[in-house]
Amino acid sequence: MSLQAADWQSLWLTLQLALVSTLLLLLICTPLAWWLARRKGPGQGWIEALLALPLVLPPTVLGFYLLVSFSPGGWLGSLMQMLNLPSLAFSFSGLVVGSVVYSLPFVLQPMQQAFSALDRDVLDSASSLGVPPLARFFRVALPLSLPGYVTGAALGFAHTLGEFGVVLMIGGNIPGETQVASIRIYDHVSALEYGAAHQLSLILVVLSFLLLLCIYRFNRLPLWRRT
Repeated sequence: MSLQAADWQSLWLTLQLALVSTLLLLLICTPLAWWLARRKGPGQGWIEALLALPLVLPPTVLGFYLLVSFSPGGWLGSLMQMLNLPSLAFSFSGLVVGSVVYSLPFVLQPMQQAFSALDRDVLDSASSLGVPPLARFFRVALPLSLPGYVTGAALGFAHTLGEFGVVLMIGGNIPGETQVASIRIYDHVSALEYGAAHQLSLILVVLSFLLLLCIYRFNRLPLWRRT
């Protein structure tokens, strides 16, 4: 049994969702990871536990509360109405928001660990040479933390590929709009179409494996070849 047009459409939608979510997560997590890595103050454990909550929270629970927030009576839904913006519920934009929240710790933690492992003497030396803070970050800290970025980006992308509970709660099952590959696989299994489910699942398995392979190969490269 060959894949149908709807299968390829769901796969393409999944790749779009993973790419957009990963790019947004890199933008969000860069200042957040830098701040957490350098911050040592009261409430640190509370903050890190809150940000890591999606790691252990059931996806349907997270999806439910996001859906409630997106509803007209929710705080985010009310804000969208005030700004005359379309609702996030059952839309691709809503899937992006849910994916960013759900995959945040997978991107944040590798970047935070990479920033925490930086040699402070290197940054202090750059400071003593008169390098401004922003330039120190982009010219020194960022290149040295590149493995954390690669790991975080790959994990965030791969994690988004397999999302099911969150995207189903937020977006439902609308072909071409919110029907991602994981939901399409569930539809095939429900219809006893195991051949199509196997083919689509195999594509996701191969993509996930290649992403992990890239992480391990990159992290084994000498430092001078990573930049």
